[in-house]
Amino acid sequence: MRLRLDLHIHTIKSIDSSIELGDAVRRCREEGLDGFAVTDHDELTKIPSEFSENSNIIIIPGMEASADGAHILAFDIEEQIPAQLPILETVDLIHGQGGIAVIAHPYSVFKAWVNSREIEQSKFDCVEVANAAQFPYGWMLSKNTALAQKLGLPETGGSDAHIPRTMGRAYTVLESDSRDREGVLRALRRGETSAEGRGITLLERLKLRERLT
Repeated sequence: MRLRLDLHIHTIKSIDSSIELGDAVRRCREEGLDGFAVTDHDELTKIPSEFSENSNIIIIPGMEASADGAHILAFDIEEQIPAQLPILETVDLIHGQGGIAVIAHPYSVFKAWVNSREIEQSKFDCVEVANAAQFPYGWMLSKNTALAQKLGLPETGGSDAHIPRTMGRAYTVLESDSRDREGVLRALRRGETSAEGRGITLLERLKLRERLT
């Protein structure tokens, strides 16, 4: 079955986000998405059972690890990944837990601009090509996609939302064998994914900048 999930959002566990889990579930329904991943900065956020079991929305726990030279989305892990480790070591720690490592927004004017040679050596599982917070969105999408094609890796998408209204602006389409967390993770491991979406608006970008200043 085809599922659509926003695989990159931040909750209030990230200091620069205003999204409560309840907001995320509500916005997910409003956007017609099947689920989302919680990827807070350098923190593995536990999902309370009332959300994971009773919302009818697939919620993937994860984190965004701040490696030295890249941001890395980690899924299907049990222990938090330390910040500021080398990229290769960060990916190895994720894989050591049986997890999935996704290079987030590889090229970005305002965030990390990765060393492609180092990325090639790090054995990532996927590349986030569609990130709604990147600017200019179309150009960054093309560069991220070119990297994924060069590495021969599956593509993912996420909003990188820090405010509720931008959730679901970019997302991942997965061909899953079941409508649950395990099915989504299996689809990611098999590489049965594609990325869709669009960038956030100038007004939304300004509102986000206001939160960060």
